[in-house]
Amino acid sequence: MPEYTLIYFNFKGRAEIIRWIFEYGDIPYTDERIAWEDWPEKKKDTMGGKLPVLMVDDVALTQSLAIARYVAKQAGLVPEDDLQAAYCDALADTVNDVVEEWIKLITSGKTEEDKMEEFNEVLYPKFLEPLMTRLDNRLQEREWFISDKVTWGDLLITTVMGLVRETSASVLDNFPALLAHVHKVEDLPKIKDWIEKRPETNF
Repeated sequence: MPEYTLIYFNFKGRAEIIRWIFEYGDIPYTDERIAWEDWPEKKKDTMGGKLPVLMVDDVALTQSLAIARYVAKQAGLVPEDDLQAAYCDALADTVNDVVEEWIKLITSGKTEEDKMEEFNEVLYPKFLEPLMTRLDNRLQEREWFISDKVTWGDLLITTVMGLVRETSASVLDNFPALLAHVHKVEDLPKIKDWIEKRPETNF
């Protein structure tokens, strides 16, 4: 098995889904976290000038979703059915659109009060609520997002909804099937262990 080193900042962000997949698959990896203040200097030597980066032995893989798909395949979390696998990819692309808007808000330099106002007035109604409604409707009829067993799509849903819950603790109460799904994934033994031991970060 290759040696894996996941390089990202010391927060959840785009790398948390990758960490969850590694943990679920019981795949050894090094979780290398770069302090924000050290990034300008390290950026010069980082492939593509962006994080996360996954080192597979001495080969660098960039782009968070490409990394997640690659690791998910190693962990057995990609459906064998090509159409189901494509549905996981489609979910990832949809969720990524929301995360992009969220990161723009978090790194905007606005005050916390202004960020929360924009979350409530723009990010939630325009991006999050439609996604959460669709997921809630789907999960009312299925045990897992797409397959008859857990996939990386289920883990992705839960990492993002965990961030939603941290931002607004009660918002998931309006989506009971989605909330139940989040709890189910968080209670998977390997995921539960990771949540308990991972570093505490703001995002």
